[in-house]
Amino acid sequence: MRSRVLSGMRPTGALHLGHYHGALKNWVRLQDDHDCFYFVADWHALTTHYEDRAVIEKSVYEMVIDWLAAGLDPEKATLFIQSRLPEHAELFTLLAMGTPLGWLERMPTYKDQIEKLKDKDLATYGFLGYPLLQAADILIYRASHVPVGEDQAAHVEITREVARRFNHLYGRAADHAEQVAAALAALGKDDARYVEKQRKAYGQDGNAEALAKGEALVRKAQNAGTLTADQTELLLGHLKGSGKSVLTEPGVLLTETSKLPGLDGDKMSKSRGNTVAMRDEPAVVTQKVRGMKTDPARARRTDPGTPEKCPVWEFHKVYTDADTRAWVQQGCTSAGIGCLDCKQPVIDAILREQQPWRDRAEAYLANPKQVHWIVEMGTERARTVARQTMKDVREAMGLNY
Repeated sequence: MRSRVLSGMRPTGALHLGHYHGALKNWVRLQDDHDCFYFVADWHALTTHYEDRAVIEKSVYEMVIDWLAAGLDPEKATLFIQSRLPEHAELFTLLAMGTPLGWLERMPTYKDQIEKLKDKDLATYGFLGYPLLQAADILIYRASHVPVGEDQAAHVEITREVARRFNHLYGRAADHAEQVAAALAALGKDDARYVEKQRKAYGQDGNAEALAKGEALVRKAQNAGTLTADQTELLLGHLKGSGKSVLTEPGVLLTETSKLPGLDGDKMSKSRGNTVAMRDEPAVVTQKVRGMKTDPARARRTDPGTPEKCPVWEFHKVYTDADTRAWVQQGCTSAGIGCLDCKQPVIDAILREQQPWRDRAEAYLANPKQVHWIVEMGTERARTVARQTMKDVREAMGLNY
């Protein structure tokens, strides 16, 4: 069975090259080997754009078209809209009952975003609680992995902590000890002793390798038909010192990302107006890249420069081959080429990359009903999974009355 991967994007405007090389390119690659769930995070967009709803409404389906244009295949990946599934909000609310406030306040991105978005009033419950909503998004689909860059790993870690706390609070039935004993007996004496040995090594010394060995044996027993699905979940929780794993702790799937700076050398961001959109017209792309900032030392054509001090060089590292980069290095440092000469191979490469995106997008732009149908089908598939998780959550919390 393929492991499940989940990720989402906020619909706050046209996707740009930074989105593609930072996330979308990996999404396309992952869909071939994983059960991928990708969602439009429109509720998350409201945490910072609650006063500007029009941009969200306008961007939802445009963003899905960008996904499809980039190569996401609705036959391989489940594409859906967060707000169409109220189960997300229900799990968010239930998790909020037992999540310590300090966990949210300590998030490194919380203070960073408050500082960066000084022009917005972010002193809201929604903004403080968005890491918990993000945790609910992940946990409701029992995703085994979340593809992130290193700077986003903290969001997955808090999700793991939330799941661990929930399982500890609600994963133990009244006859928990008897159920564990029965599951261990089903393994047989030797395997049961092995599992207990690994549990103690993990519990006493924090030995992650011991935990992995114990989990591997339990899953092997499930695959062999020795353990039922419930017994498997029970023993996986037992290994970690918790109860039944009602919610799955996701792992971090660190992905290779190519970070493109914006046209001004800062981070590429719609709010800064320094982006190249995935579906910008060729003339627009040419104009934008030709106008990019360069090494300040090259005030005149005859002045030598340093590629590493120029944001265009970061584009070369993504878009051009070794021979072209060597030509740039030699030409820039000797003033043998001008800045427009340096930019042209980047322009050509971006246009080649964009052409299949524009071609795919045209078909969907001509038939918007197909885009809506793809989202409808994905949303219904996601709903089936979300409802089962919420059934288990309500049962664990004693809310099935």
